[in-house]
Amino acid sequence: MVASNKSLERAKSQCDSSNVKLTPKREAVLNALLVNQKACSAYELIDYCRQEFDLNLSAMSIYRILEFLKQQQLVHKLEVTNKYVACAHICCDHQHGTPQFVICESCHRVEEVHISQEVISALEENIKQTGYSLKSPQLELIGLCEKCQSNEK
Repeated sequence: MVASNKSLERAKSQCDSSNVKLTPKREAVLNALLVNQKACSAYELIDYCRQEFDLNLSAMSIYRILEFLKQQQLVHKLEVTNKYVACAHICCDHQHGTPQFVICESCHRVEEVHISQEVISALEENIKQTGYSLKSPQLELIGLCEKCQSNEK
């Protein structure tokens, strides 16, 4: 299955403007994350690329590709689950804010939503008062999506 051509074309354009290449293997991994609407582990991506694209990628290759895609702001790593998701804003022209991820604990679907700078500033101030410095303002929240909530009833 192939992801939206618009997202892949935008990703290629973004890489070109940064003077880096979105190689076929990098594109395949990004495509896998775009098609799956949930967070994927490196090993899930290895399986997907083997099944869908007949690509045999090692874990080391996948991790290098994911790091590249992360540096290009095309994917995000979810620290709580040690999985990756495609950036929901690949096709946006605006400056990306601090992401907040809402992760369904049942189906593992992930939604990326924007957090206002005021909220981030307040969190940073609270953390500063504890004597810590904030390494990453990314927030990951676990919940239940609407579909899973209705399945529980």
